[in-house]
Amino acid sequence: MPIVESQYTPPYFFRNGHFSTIFPNLLRTVKGINQERERLELDDGDFIDIDWSYPFNPISARKVAVLIHGLEGNAQRQYITGLARHLNNNHWDVAAVNLRNCSGEVNRLYRSYNAGVSQDLSSIITHIIEKDYSNISICGFSLGGNITLKYLGERSTPSQVKSAVAVSVPCDLYDSLIEINKPKNFIYQQRFIRSLKEKLRERQEVFPNRISKSDISACKSLMDIDDLYTSKAHGYADAIDYYTKCSSKQFLKGIDIPTLIINAKNDTFLGNACYPIKEAKENSNLFLETPNFGGHVGFYLRGETYYNEQKTIAFLQKW
Repeated sequence: MPIVESQYTPPYFFRNGHFSTIFPNLLRTVKGINQERERLELDDGDFIDIDWSYPFNPISARKVAVLIHGLEGNAQRQYITGLARHLNNNHWDVAAVNLRNCSGEVNRLYRSYNAGVSQDLSSIITHIIEKDYSNISICGFSLGGNITLKYLGERSTPSQVKSAVAVSVPCDLYDSLIEINKPKNFIYQQRFIRSLKEKLRERQEVFPNRISKSDISACKSLMDIDDLYTSKAHGYADAIDYYTKCSSKQFLKGIDIPTLIINAKNDTFLGNACYPIKEAKENSNLFLETPNFGGHVGFYLRGETYYNEQKTIAFLQKW
């Protein structure tokens, strides 16, 4: 599919990638959304919490969008609630997923979440289909976008799943890691490391025989954490094996429903390999939009609705 020409032109200050990335995380508030939590029990004995929201004036159409957050996010992050509100206002039910260990409660198993947990997404989709939804769309952000694309490309999509949107996606995980490790991203990197190590300390208290406090303290980088925990806890040999097998770029050729990827050219977390231009041109179901601006999940527009939220509704309503 030809590359989508972007119409995104933000106000002047939001043309800076760092400003676009930081502003909504610190200063955006989303009002007018009410979430109701449902706990989904998984076949392996663990659970995933889903935060549902609904249109104020529901209509008969059984449409639902499944939203998946990014690294160290949850269903209350502004980019999730902002899109959920816009979807609710356009007569969509919303199932906002909290990936394992991201809902405020330590999960039961040693494993947690990562960029490739497409089987968990499959369980969520099966659960939603059982609720008699006939029109399901999936919207993933950053790490959640990678999960979304991997899920869509590695299996035959259920007929109820009609479309998908993935925003600010590290389609090549190792390439994204290299980018995050650069000095320009030091503040973001340290914030992720602090959050992930705090989560590991919680797990260490529950699973003291699986991981030690000294192991956690020794981690100085995201790759250290992925070598120590993310890879081993989820069946991969090491961090490189995890990045290689879970990067969604290799699965894009298998996507068989209309899918839009929005990756800003000034996204400070994405290297050149995270822009799947060749893959989009070779798959008629894959649409790629690369705005000049937007940073990482920061597509600000004046008013309550961001550009990616407007674009998502416009795209989903086509199918």
